[in-house]
Amino acid sequence: MIKTRKQVSAGGVAFKNDEDGLKVAVVLMLPEMRWQLPKGHLDPGETAEEAALREVNEEAGIVCELISSINSIEYWFTTDRSGKTERIHKTVHFFLMNYLSGNVTDHDDEVAEARWVTPDEALEMLAFQAEKDVVGSGLEMLTRTSAGR
Repeated sequence: MIKTRKQVSAGGVAFKNDEDGLKVAVVLMLPEMRWQLPKGHLDPGETAEEAALREVNEEAGIVCELISSINSIEYWFTTDRSGKTERIHKTVHFFLMNYLSGNVTDHDDEVAEARWVTPDEALEMLAFQAEKDVVGSGLEMLTRTSAGR
């Protein structure tokens, strides 16, 4: 029988506005070499919000502030650990974040590259449709927030 394990992660759709317009931070993960949003496991005792801010800082090299929760995504996958197959049920909580400081070149060693891209570029680059949908939802939230000001 295949063992099933739950994993919980958190991450962020980190946006900034610069002279070239709206940008979102994306990361190229090792060893897969696929573009993703920065995210990772919750540490013991850590909230999803704390983990999301920490992971964005570690993987994208930037410090952000939380704006709002965007969405949580769930998916299943299998992995082999020490010759035993495990089925993983993963939940990832994503948050909309505003860039405060830092440089995407200061990412950790899990990441081949971190960069700022336009939202359209992010939607083309991201490997997973669920993350593209999260970026789209984040953009909608930003648009509603800006329209309300």
